[in-house]
Amino acid sequence: MQENLKSAEILQNNQNWIPGGVVSLNRKTDPNICFVKGRGSRVTDADGNEYIDYQAGFAASFFGHNDDDVNRAVENTIREQQLLMGAGPTLLEGVFAEMFCESVPGAESIQITTTGSEATYHAIRLARAVTKRDHIVVMQGGYNGWHNDVACNVISAFEDVGPYVSPGEYPFDSLSAGVPSAHRDLIHIVNYNDLDSIAFVLEKYDIACILLEPLLQNIGVVKPQPGYLEGLRELADKNGCLLVFDEVKTGFRHALGGYQSICGVIPDLSTFGKAVANGYPLGVIAGKKKYMDYFVHPEKENKVLIAGTYNAFPLTTAAAIATLEKLKSPVHKVYEHVEKLGADLEQGYLEIFSKLDRPVYIARQGSAFCIYFMDHEPLSYHDILVNHDFSFDARYRKALIKHGIYKFPAPIKQGSISFAHTAEDIMKTLEVTEQVLRQL
Repeated sequence: MQENLKSAEILQNNQNWIPGGVVSLNRKTDPNICFVKGRGSRVTDADGNEYIDYQAGFAASFFGHNDDDVNRAVENTIREQQLLMGAGPTLLEGVFAEMFCESVPGAESIQITTTGSEATYHAIRLARAVTKRDHIVVMQGGYNGWHNDVACNVISAFEDVGPYVSPGEYPFDSLSAGVPSAHRDLIHIVNYNDLDSIAFVLEKYDIACILLEPLLQNIGVVKPQPGYLEGLRELADKNGCLLVFDEVKTGFRHALGGYQSICGVIPDLSTFGKAVANGYPLGVIAGKKKYMDYFVHPEKENKVLIAGTYNAFPLTTAAAIATLEKLKSPVHKVYEHVEKLGADLEQGYLEIFSKLDRPVYIARQGSAFCIYFMDHEPLSYHDILVNHDFSFDARYRKALIKHGIYKFPAPIKQGSISFAHTAEDIMKTLEVTEQVLRQL
């Protein structure tokens, strides 16, 4: 691999005009690599190095980079001169909405946004309008967007959140300065897979909604334990608050109906993004019609505002329609393909680690995976925080990158297989993994 000299030059130049040199600071990494091209399962950096990519735009590029079918739909929309109109309904948004509602169990109607963060923002506002309550519950280790209510407690340090407690809640560990204290007072953070803490918080505060990724995928892949999601549904119904699934990462990557179609628990509202348009910027808020209709409520004091000049922008909506069409296609068999690759990768990892004296747990849901350097399945972020070898994980990821396998260079971040990956990609990944681990 060549040194990333051009990447360094690009970052240095960008820093003259952009704070930090990167417009989304989540993308600033060590090592600093500027990718200039992506095709299928591969990405190429400014210095000409090629990598097998398991970052996939934070799991957005489910078909792989620059998928021909999705790009063709966008190109056709440009040729048909369907760009920003700025007034009235559009044909594309109606087509997409119908396809979406036919696919997702909990979607009786939808609204379309430009990002997943906007979708979760609207879901919280909607829940507060419906319940006439202000407080919300979120998960330690979950990520639900950049806005004030939820910009907290993703990969917190132990000293910032303290030891495991149950039942109970954790301090608001803000991801950002500038969050008003009034917002912090309304947010209650509990550990995932801990129903006792949910019950504790529901008893103590007037909760508008329980907001969570049904499968935690911003700290790897942490699965719900048997009965957990069902318990949340029961507690929400009993308390009169809404259950909101953040499926921005899980939606359409694991099933055409989202993770809710796998677990069989139907939320009141759910949010989607990323894979829904194969990396084109589009978010969705979906839910039961009686709640979604608050966006057009006849009474001013109950009507919830949703607006956005670029909501359902024709190019991104066309990409989303093409994505759903391809996912539905019996010809492509997308989910069967990525499940086979995921199973092969998992089995290969298990065989490699069985030869080495290092405890690991391979967590996987379909195409999403994470290697935890600990001896058991993680149940919550606190479990990971106490037991995972973060230092080794960081060295391992950097070593993989030097050998042409790109996993995001931060411990416990999810890896993502795309439809464009091949059996040869998996074999090469396993060969490099074994080589790297023996060196480490």
